[in-house]
Amino acid sequence: MSDNMADGAVLNGESGQKDVHTGGLVSWEFQLSADSNEAKLFLEITTGPDADSAPEWDVTLKSSNEELWNNSRSKREVDVDLPGNKAKILKIEVICPKGARYDDEVVIGVSTGSSSLSFTAVAKQSIMVLKTQIDQEKSVADSLMSKANLGEKDIYAIFAPAGLRGYIFVEGMNTDRLREKTRDIKKARSFVDGETSIEEISHYLVPVSAVVGIVEGDLVELVNGPFKGEIARVQQIDQSKEEITVELVEAMVPIPVTVKGDSVRLMEKER
Repeated sequence: MSDNMADGAVLNGESGQKDVHTGGLVSWEFQLSADSNEAKLFLEITTGPDADSAPEWDVTLKSSNEELWNNSRSKREVDVDLPGNKAKILKIEVICPKGARYDDEVVIGVSTGSSSLSFTAVAKQSIMVLKTQIDQEKSVADSLMSKANLGEKDIYAIFAPAGLRGYIFVEGMNTDRLREKTRDIKKARSFVDGETSIEEISHYLVPVSAVVGIVEGDLVELVNGPFKGEIARVQQIDQSKEEITVELVEAMVPIPVTVKGDSVRLMEKER
């Protein structure tokens, strides 16, 4: 934050860095005050990390909904009216170009000559949700992965969580190109509007216990091993080892059998 006072003009506000997805918008509000009814602002735009190959960012200075300046202008200064010498709330808006690569950035410096603020927008990847045909999630993910290295390499990861039917997650930079690469995948549907975040899908990244949802007394079917196809009732559950002790329903003598949690299929909940 800057509150240096010189020549009667002062800038106050939260500056700093914000992440933005391609095609997305970020903004910062700040306050301009002066001891006169007009102040001059100077703006400086720097792109990186390689300025020569950096895409063109859209940068706009606004007052309420009125555009005061944008970076398509050759002049890097603007006069701002302050009726009655009252402070004015201004806003810097930045739109990330669709062609931005990971960690491309733009730095906007705003100053009055002696009071200044700096704003940085950094391009980051998007996580999008792709609808698929039910039970074809893995097939769609494999088809998309085979296209990941064709042309611009902007698909970073594809995730088809177990238990989530009809959807997969796709991480990449250019959302338009992500859509293009799914167009001829027959079992892919369309992307859900908007984007998601790693925080919203983090629970899919944690392995689910094989015994989750099973309690003592439930009826299960053994799906592998020497007792495959047998029906059994759950007698005990070891959460730490993800093991279940069951008794076969049709056995002449009830003998406890301990199996792994993924060796059973729940048939009927305990009443």
